[in-house]
Order: sequence, then C-alpha cells, then structure tokens
Amino acid sequence: MIRILLLIALVFSAAALHAENWANWRGPLHNGASPEKGLPGKFSKTEGVKWATTLPGSSAATPVIWGDLVFLTAAETKTNKQIALCLDRRTGKELWRAEISDFATDGQYSNTCSPSPVTDGKIVVFFFGTGDLVGFEVSGKKLWARNLGPFAFQWTFSATPLLHDGRLIMPILQRDVAVRGRGKPTGNESYLLAMEPRTGQDVWRSLRPSEAVAESREAYSTPLPFTHNGRQELIIVGGDCITGHEPASGRELWRWGTWNPTKIGHWRLVPSPTVGGGVILACGPKNAPVYAVKTGGSGTIPTKSLAWQSHVQPTEDAAEAAPSINERDLTADVPTPLFYEGKFYILNGTKKKLYCVNPADGAVVWSGDMGGKSVFQASPTAADGKIYVMNFDADVSVIQAGGTAFKQLHSVNLRDEGDDTRHRSSVAISQGNLFIRTGTKLFCVGK
Repeated sequence: MIRILLLIALVFSAAALHAENWANWRGPLHNGASPEKGLPGKFSKTEGVKWATTLPGSSAATPVIWGDLVFLTAAETKTNKQIALCLDRRTGKELWRAEISDFATDGQYSNTCSPSPVTDGKIVVFFFGTGDLVGFEVSGKKLWARNLGPFAFQWTFSATPLLHDGRLIMPILQRDVAVRGRGKPTGNESYLLAMEPRTGQDVWRSLRPSEAVAESREAYSTPLPFTHNGRQELIIVGGDCITGHEPASGRELWRWGTWNPTKIGHWRLVPSPTVGGGVILACGPKNAPVYAVKTGGSGTIPTKSLAWQSHVQPTEDAAEAAPSINERDLTADVPTPLFYEGKFYILNGTKKKLYCVNPADGAVVWSGDMGGKSVFQASPTAADGKIYVMNFDADVSVIQAGGTAFKQLHSVNLRDEGDDTRHRSSVAISQGNLFIRTGTKLFCVGK
C-alpha cells in the first residue's frame, strides 16, 4: 500500500512539474511555446472536452491562465458593454465579471475587446481598444482604471500590454494626424508607456519616433522582453522598423528599418516580434519579407548586417539587402511566428501555408498546406511536440512539430451556429489543457 501511495504521489508530482501558467497571449516564454507535456492530439466538440462555457460575446483576445483562474474579454451584444471575465479553470464556471464601458466595432469583424488580458497571478490587467485600461486583483477587486485615448488609428486599436519585471508596458504606435475622426487633429505621438501595475501610475514615458507615413505608422504588436548577455531589452516592432529599449527608462538601444523603403502608406503592422536561436524576427506586412535581426545590436543597424531575409523585394537594392533565401511565400501579414524547440514556425495565413525554419540562416526545413477554406489570422502555439492553430472558420489544426516533413495530425471544426466567420484567438496551453475560444464558447480540452 505504501508503494502504491508513493507511486501515485510521484505521478501527481511529475504532472505538477509540467504544469505551466499562460500569463500573456504568447505564453510563459513570450514566443508561443510551453514546456508542458501530455497534451491532446485529437479531440472534437465532445471528445476530450472537459468543459465548454458559453461566453457573453465575441472577441479575438486569447485567454490567459494562472493556476485555477482563466481571464478573458467579451463584447456583450445584449448590453453593448465590453466585459472582463474570470472563469474557474477546473469547471468553466464564471467567478466574476466587470462591465468596463461600451464597446465599438470598425465594421471589419473586429471589436474593441480584441486585446488579451495579462496577469502575474496577483493582479490582472485588461486593455480595450477604446483606450480603457483597468487593473484588478485576481479575486475581482478593482484597483484602478484610466483611459489612454484618443488614438489615431484607421482600424480598431488592439495592442496587448506587457506585464514584466514589476512594470506594465503599453505601446502606442499611431498616426501623427487624426484619421476617420480618431485622435487629435495633429501632434499625435508614438510612445512607450511604463506604469506601476498596482496603481496604474506612470513610471516613464518614452517617445518612439518613426519615418513611416500614414497608416504605416500604426502597429498592433506587443512588446517582447528579452535578455542578451545580461542586457535586458524591450523589443518593439512597428512604424516600418524594429527597436530595442532599456526597460528601466524606455531609452532606445538599437534600431533596424526599413522594410518599406518607398514609404508605402497603408502598411500597418500586426505581428509581434519573436526571438530565438540568436535572432529576432520582424515580419513586414502585405507580402513583405520576414527579417532576422541578430541579437546584441546597438545603434543603427544596416540592412546588410541582418542575419537573413526571406526574399528580396523588387524595390530593394540587392547590394544592400541581407542574405536572402528567395522564398517569396515565407511572409506573415497577421500571425506572429512561433519559436519552439530550436525552430521558427512562420504561418502565411493568406495562403494557409506553415513553414518550419532554421533560425541561423532562414533555411526552410519543411512547409505544408494547412488546408481548409478560410485564412488564418490566429498565431500558432506549441507544446508536447504539437503545434495548434485555428483559422477563421474555427478549424483547429494539430501539426507535428520538428521532423523533416510537414505532418498534420488532426483537424476539427469547433464552430457553432451563430458564430461569426472570423475566429482569431490563439490556442492557450496551461495545466495540461488547451483553451480554445470560438465565437460563442471557450473550450477546455485535455486528456
């Protein structure tokens, strides 16, 4: 009996060692990956579903999970309110909710509830495209609220904040003039804002200049925390360039740009940066290349000093370009790349094609057609040797990570009647479960 009890204890201890929180939209490592094991490879609307909770409204936000708490947002159509929600991870039962303000939509299937929450297990912060930024204790007690708007964006602003090393970081990369009645007529600044998480009070505000024009000044990306040889950085992408900043002050440490030498005016930037294997990926929009910036840079970095780029644009001088792998479909207009077990996984959402790429030289290990009838705008996530991603129609694909060839392990449709056709939430991974958000439900899937 003692041996049996010891064996049971060891099993539960091993499971606990693999349990990870998913505290921000890109997971515990800020790259879309988790070290968790024992995750499902096959499931359906009923098979492998631990619970499925009906949500009060839609959102592109990714759920975040800490321990037994799940945090997410919703645009409640009955009341026209944007909602902050907390669910019980074990049962899906709603623990608390808070009405923030009226939500808005831009008519392109987006709403102001699209940014994801962020938590450190003590507080949870929700940001909405209306400019509302609200901090709560994880128990639901409201700590503070403020509004950072108005913003000068063509579409609904949806950058997700970063909670890191005792600071709450919010990027505001916007136009310098008003657009569609949004923002101040002139003088709108692009900047990084650091706040004290428990009070919402400013710690520092650092301007982030750009030579981009019109919509190309706009970015929807999230800051990436990174440490290189003991130097801490915040990596920011948008405004036709990528920059590294000192976390204590926001001071710019280095900059590379541009993927837009002819200053096209409609190249808003959506994907966040991803780091791995000694390089930082910046994905140019609208079929522009993927660029790999070497870590540890300082000052202004010339393009020819980059590690590689996926292809040379027709307008670019080849003599000034980085080494190119000449893979024109290796581009990511919306999905943020994944870094997992030594490889980048870059999703061309428009052509529904996934690439496995070596970080050092950009060489393509394999590529594969994801199938389905609709495009992908959700970003891929991974754990336990599997990659998870969902398309607009709520087809969830499971791809085998690594190897020498593309292998799709499973595909299932989780869409319900009444769902919209633009599912954009990434699959969150925590505590041995997958958390998959559709238009009307949050599914908790696990063995």
